[in-house]
Amino acid sequence: MVGGAEDPGDDGLISGINVTPFVDIALVLLIIFMVTAKYIVSQPQIPVDLPRASTSQNSLIASTVQVSVNREGQFFVDARPVNEAQLRQIMDERHRANPEIRAIIAADRAVSHGRVVQAIDIIRGSGVSRFGIQTEYANPVETGR
Repeated sequence: MVGGAEDPGDDGLISGINVTPFVDIALVLLIIFMVTAKYIVSQPQIPVDLPRASTSQNSLIASTVQVSVNREGQFFVDARPVNEAQLRQIMDERHRANPEIRAIIAADRAVSHGRVVQAIDIIRGSGVSRFGIQTEYANPVETGR
């Protein structure tokens, strides 16, 4: 029609989809996922100042027990505090359940050498012969190499 009047065949149909609400919801879900993902993946860790080594392995071992010794010399198994008898009992149980189990020992660099040897003795006394000492990878620039 002439004179700016609307076309009688146009019933006010929407010819496009408004995606703004969808994008808003997607961004909110993305933010929620990013914030909560860290809590889902991360395990509680014992604050241990690891010694540095120029050779380090970052491979994942399937059947491992994390044994930590903090600065005060207290033992932890998978981030739970234990005493020597409990460490021995846990290692005995884990070795009976899986003879191929491995132990990863993370000891603070300030802890006594004797305390680390005591942890190794308890682990080996339980029949676990495969264990490793966890270290941080030392940057060659920091070590002067």
